Amino acid sequence: MTLIHPTAVIDPKAELDSSVKVGAYTVIGPNVQIGANTEIGPHTVINGHTTIGENNRIFQFASLGEIPQDKKYRDEPTKLIIGNGNTIREFTTFNLGTVTGIGETRVGDDNWIMAYCHLAHDCVIGNHTIFANNASLAGHVTIGDYVVLGGYTLVFQFCQIGDYAMTAFAAGVHKDVPPYFMAAGYRAEPAGINSEGMRRNGFTAEQIAAVKDVYKTIYHRGIPFEEAKADILRRAETQAELAVFKDFFAQSTRGIIR
Repeated sequence: MTLIHPTAVIDPKAELDSSVKVGAYTVIGPNVQIGANTEIGPHTVINGHTTIGENNRIFQFASLGEIPQDKKYRDEPTKLIIGNGNTIREFTTFNLGTVTGIGETRVGDDNWIMAYCHLAHDCVIGNHTIFANNASLAGHVTIGDYVVLGGYTLVFQFCQIGDYAMTAFAAGVHKDVPPYFMAAGYRAEPAGINSEGMRRNGFTAEQIAAVKDVYKTIYHRGIPFEEAKADILRRAETQAELAVFKDFFAQSTRGIIR
């Protein structure tokens, strides 16, 4: 039994593993590489210099690897790189990177990205994330591992959302969201920590308590942020669950939600 529907249009230069399944009326361009056991639904378009790993399931009407929505783009050979084991639902759009950014848009492994989500140019997505329907990222956004974005979340350009963080429905993220924290509201504000997400991922009660204390240190103790940050970084030297704050603070350019 053939794995490629006869109505699919696949450029002869595209590189597809022999186990890849391609649905009806799907279009795949010449610079696309797709790994083993990935399934492409009908009416999907995959263009650009796009690499897709193994064991992904891409549903109908997805658009992957189209040119970025950036007026400075001049057909440079930038990339979209998608890892393994991802679920990419209907009408999602993932754009290529830009030469003024990192040159590629990257998606890690085992992510669950629901219908109508948008990943703009130069975004970097970690592993094991969940994007609820219509979550949208502007350019140059970084999303950590195990992040959950609520439906209709909008993330402004150059923001980062740390590991295990979570956003509420229709959150407008204008600044960085620290690891483990929750953000809610149109101009997203801190809304506690993602304690349930931490429990589900095997964190102990003591580790959750340590993160709660970090949250209190930043928002409730009335000390300057730089002083709070220094205190957290000191604790991160001996508390493994706080180590993620070191890279987060080092990479933060927009400031954190307040």
